[in-house]
Amino acid sequence: MIEIRNLVKKFGPSIAVNDLTLTVARGQFFGFLGPNGAGKTTTIKTLTGLYRPTSGSCAVNGFDVHAEPVSAKRSFGYVPDQPFLYDKLTGREYLHFIGGLFRVRGDELQARIEQYTERFEMSEFLDRLAEEYSQGMRQRIALVGALVHDPTVLIIDEPLLGLDPRSSWLVKEFLKEKAAAGLTIFMSTHLLRVVEELCNRIAIVKKGQIVYEEVLDASEKHHGTLEKTFLEITR
Repeated sequence: MIEIRNLVKKFGPSIAVNDLTLTVARGQFFGFLGPNGAGKTTTIKTLTGLYRPTSGSCAVNGFDVHAEPVSAKRSFGYVPDQPFLYDKLTGREYLHFIGGLFRVRGDELQARIEQYTERFEMSEFLDRLAEEYSQGMRQRIALVGALVHDPTVLIIDEPLLGLDPRSSWLVKEFLKEKAAAGLTIFMSTHLLRVVEELCNRIAIVKKGQIVYEEVLDASEKHHGTLEKTFLEITR
């Protein structure tokens, strides 16, 4: 699970996140929404340990991300909106490198790479240098890299960025299955139709504060009602 308590993040006099408190329960597919500049990415970077909070705390599975960073990071995977890969490594080499950082046993790592290669249809480019990759290829490799250590929490920022329709469908179906199997997913995206399709709870953030929360009933078809709500709240 994810616990953010009274989080404040300032950059000089500017307040990017303003006393934000949020809990995401185990197994929940959570959508974190807001307009540009609302504080979404800053919240995510603080939650994942890339930024230190000005005040407040972030915890994943009971581990404070800043006081116990190694234990916290072993329990989650993170995919940023602009994933970084080492251009002179192939996708396969990158995944072996990431698996080594998390001390995944060799046979387990190999099995997971093979499983995900088939699932995300990566065999055609897995052994090419990352410098040759399109944005969509990078996104798929980064997603697999976030999963090779079998985390219980996945934090993703714009997971469908740059994906063609086939790749987007593959990723969405995979995330649905993992959420149904108990993976906690924290997703930030501007694609409201994807949120309606995937998430069972949302929060909208504006000027660094949560201004709206809703539990989405999977049995109901929203058909764009979230877009209307979002535009009314954030205008």
